[in-house]
Amino acid sequence: MSMEDHKLKVFCTVAETKSFSKTSEIIHLTQPAVSLQIQALEEIYETKLFDRSSGTINLTPSGEVLYRFAKEILALYAKAEKDIGKITGLIKGSIKIGTGTTVGNYILPSVIVDFKKTHPKIKIHVVIGNTKRIVELLNSGVIDFGILGDMKPSSKLIVEPMVSDELFIIAPPFHPWTKKKVVSIIEMTKEPCVLREEGSATREIIERYFAEHGISVNDMHVALILGSIGSVKEAVERGMGVSVASKWAIRKEIKGGTLKVLVPKEGRILRKFSIVTPKNAVHTHAVDEFVSYLKAYPYENLTLDCKV
Repeated sequence: MSMEDHKLKVFCTVAETKSFSKTSEIIHLTQPAVSLQIQALEEIYETKLFDRSSGTINLTPSGEVLYRFAKEILALYAKAEKDIGKITGLIKGSIKIGTGTTVGNYILPSVIVDFKKTHPKIKIHVVIGNTKRIVELLNSGVIDFGILGDMKPSSKLIVEPMVSDELFIIAPPFHPWTKKKVVSIIEMTKEPCVLREEGSATREIIERYFAEHGISVNDMHVALILGSIGSVKEAVERGMGVSVASKWAIRKEIKGGTLKVLVPKEGRILRKFSIVTPKNAVHTHAVDEFVSYLKAYPYENLTLDCKV
């Protein structure tokens, strides 16, 4: 990308987020640098591109015109790169994916290692965040696609199923429940509980499941709220409480016997992880290759050595 394209990318991101601070976060530039890029464009076209008078940042009529063309120009660059890649047969380039901690830490690493065996020139960058953050990054074009749980298609996003997941109740191996295979979530409310932070997809699923059975988080005896699955597992192993976790995140612990896994009596907790792409996105050859690979990958091989 030349300097001009970079300016256009910054401009489009400000237009979409309506915020200089969000743009600086998304594009990894300081706020003054973002302002300078916009100023430079305004000097080139000798007109204001944004109207800041009402306290919000809106495109001026000139800004609207530039935005329309800028989106087309950036899409054409991506298409040129893709078509040239097809001719040279060399699939290189970088891919940016956004996802949550379950997929990012426990599924993607194995898949990426396998993919790189046949595509060594492709660089893959994984951004981990909660669903709201990943959707923001998708809409502003910072990441090529997202992998998110239980997403509904919308006017802006295409959602394609990738792999299924199941969540289980987890307890330390010395817990009285270890004699059981099934436990009621009513019993769970009597135990200290370790939960993920609000905004985490796993936490939202637990809340929704409990709510369907007439239990709110306030009925639970929450001992700890932690920011990652790794810390939740460790707290449970050390006897700080029980929790609910994805089967993908607890493979090693099941195999090593450091966590006891139970099924909720009220019914299985299932979800799907999907590949989420913006409707108007023009993907590079590299992104297309990786998305096809993700759709065809034999995920069950990852769990062969540990049966939940």
